[in-house]
Amino acid sequence: MRKPRQPDPEVHESDYRVPAAIGTVAWVIALIVLLAMGEGLPESERWWIGVCATGTGLGVFGFLYIPRLLRKRAEAAERISSRD
Repeated sequence: MRKPRQPDPEVHESDYRVPAAIGTVAWVIALIVLLAMGEGLPESERWWIGVCATGTGLGVFGFLYIPRLLRKRAEAAERISSRD
């Protein structure tokens, strides 16, 4: 016999920009390390530079997009609550 399902925990809202910034900084550090290696980086591993650049670009995009996303969600919630 199954135990009854426990209630879902409350949603903990936080500043989502912090993990986006930490991830972006990690990609930037990795990119700097790879670029500093210069010719020491084997030719077969140079594709990692593109991966780091892409990760940095997506991290910056996410960091800038998150406030817009949260603002739009708040506006939508406000519109829904004003209808009631």
